[in-house]
Amino acid sequence: MPRDKAREKILVIKHGALGDIVQGFDAFASLRSGNPQAHITLMTSLGFVSLASMMPWFDDIIVDPRATPFNFFANLRIRRLFRENWSIIVDMQCSGRTRRYFSYFRLSTTRWIGNAPGCSDPLPNFSGVNNRQRMMKAAEMAGGIDQTADMLWLAPDKEGADNERQVNSTHRYAVLVPGCSLAKPQKRWPAKYFAAVGNDLLMRGIKVYVVGTAADRRAIDCVLTDAPNIIDLCGKTDLSELARLFRDASYVIGNDTGPVFLAAKTGAPTLMMMGPETDPTMSAPIGKAASWLRAVPISDISVAAALTSLLNLNGGKEP
Repeated sequence: MPRDKAREKILVIKHGALGDIVQGFDAFASLRSGNPQAHITLMTSLGFVSLASMMPWFDDIIVDPRATPFNFFANLRIRRLFRENWSIIVDMQCSGRTRRYFSYFRLSTTRWIGNAPGCSDPLPNFSGVNNRQRMMKAAEMAGGIDQTADMLWLAPDKEGADNERQVNSTHRYAVLVPGCSLAKPQKRWPAKYFAAVGNDLLMRGIKVYVVGTAADRRAIDCVLTDAPNIIDLCGKTDLSELARLFRDASYVIGNDTGPVFLAAKTGAPTLMMMGPETDPTMSAPIGKAASWLRAVPISDISVAAALTSLLNLNGGKEP
C-alpha cells in the first residue's frame, strides 16, 4: 500500500554539535522536499533550539535534556515521546545514546532509520564517508528528495544593521576563526599563525575580521597582539550575523569548529585547519569553495602553505 505522506509524523534526531547540524542542512531540506505535507519534528539539544526554530524544514522542536540513565523522570518523559505515533524515526545522530533510545524507548512497530542493531532500516557502513552524505542517505531512506539547502533563512539581506557589526560587503575582507573546543587544544592552529595570515592579507589591501565567543577570547587576544589592525568581532555576532559576515567574505580560515562549517555552507572560500583529532574523510567542510589542510601536530601546517591554499581556493576573489 502506498504511503500516505500527508498523514505521516516524522521524528528526526540530531543533538549536535554545530558543525554536524550545519552538515545536516541539506538532509533536512531533502527530507522536507520529499515529505511536503508530513509533520516533521526535530529532537535536539537545548543549545540548538534557537537555531532549529529558525529552520524552515520542521514543524516542531523537542528538547532532549540528554539525561543520565539514573534520571528517572527525564527518561520517562523521553520514553513517552518516543512512544507517540511516529510514522518514521530518522536517527541522524547515530550515537550510543540514540541506540539506547531504540532499545528501550521506541515502539516495536515504529519504523527506525539509523545504525541501532535490529532497527527496521539500517544505514549502510559509512566508515570514511563525509557526515553530510550519511545524513543525506538517512533522508533518502525516509523519502527525501535530494536538495541543496539555501541559507536565506539564516542569512537574509538586512538593512540598518548595528554600525558596530555592519560590514561593507563592497570591499574585500577575510574572516579568521582561531578558536574551537577548549577541551581539545590539539585542534587549534597556533594563534600567532592566524595573526601572520591576517597581517599578510592586510598588506594585500584586504580588511580582516576575527570572530569567536567568550570562550575564544584568549586565542583572539593572542591574534590581536601580533596583528593589532585586525577588527575584533569576538562576542559581537549571533549566528545569523555570522552567516551574513561569512557569505560575503573573500576568504575564511579557521579550525575544525562549527562556524567554519557554517562559512563553507554559505559558499565563502573557506579553509579549515585540521590536526590529529579530525578525519577529513568524514569531517571535511562542504561548500562551493571549501578546502582543508591537515598535519600532526597541527602546528606543522606552515603559514606559507595556509596562505597558498587560501588564496588559490576555487571561487576565491584574488587580491
